[in-house]
Amino acid sequence: MKEAQVRTGGNDSSAGTANRARDVSVGAILHDAALAVRPEAAWFDPAHWSRQGRATSVGGGRGGVQFVDTPVGAAVLRHYRRGGLMRNFSADRYLWTGADKTRAFREFRLLSALLEAGLPVPVPIAARYVRHGFRYTADLLTRRIVDTNTLAERLQSNNLQTTTAQAIGTTVANFHAAGAWHADLNAHNILIDRQAGIWIIDFDRGRLLRPAPAWQAGNLARLRRSLEKLGATKQPDFDARIWHPLLAAYHSELSQHEIDLLP
Repeated sequence: MKEAQVRTGGNDSSAGTANRARDVSVGAILHDAALAVRPEAAWFDPAHWSRQGRATSVGGGRGGVQFVDTPVGAAVLRHYRRGGLMRNFSADRYLWTGADKTRAFREFRLLSALLEAGLPVPVPIAARYVRHGFRYTADLLTRRIVDTNTLAERLQSNNLQTTTAQAIGTTVANFHAAGAWHADLNAHNILIDRQAGIWIIDFDRGRLLRPAPAWQAGNLARLRRSLEKLGATKQPDFDARIWHPLLAAYHSELSQHEIDLLP
């Protein structure tokens, strides 16, 4: 994915080699320079798509997302919202520390790096931030991965096979071997497609780290807690049929990788 930076406010100039960024009012849009149509500010407004009958709201996560039909294809639009206690003070505004440190730009670039490493993540289309004094809001557009269910949905419908659990373990191991740390690895952020392919989504606050047992175990523990919250672990055969095969596949795959950090 090629990058270039284009600043507006009257002038357009480009530089760089991976994605394209341009100012929008007091913000900027970063996007894939290879897109046939350049994203506009309106693309990040759910009402813009709703007025055209090209949007569907979807629950899950903090505030949910929108499935939108853009000129470059089916996409997922996510507005960044705070979780935890911080949402009581500011629902969706973050402290401004520079464009490259905005949540949207960082996730966009992380997804690009993971894609280049051959890992199954959504393809980033565009990211935007808008300044509000010393704070900013942010949005991200990614290509929609169609015909999928979340791990949570599969568990709730009692439709999760042992082989799929093993595939999840293998996939997580591949991410960990590459140093990809997920800030919120849970059953809602793991997708399963019709061919039993596994995808991991929502890399907000994710990072590339040197592979280490401590944070890798922490990711797995977080996943386990999310399964407990769903009540999945109360099933009599859950550990034998799902969790233990997942862990066995994870450790088997991880043992085959050499430590090789992404650039």
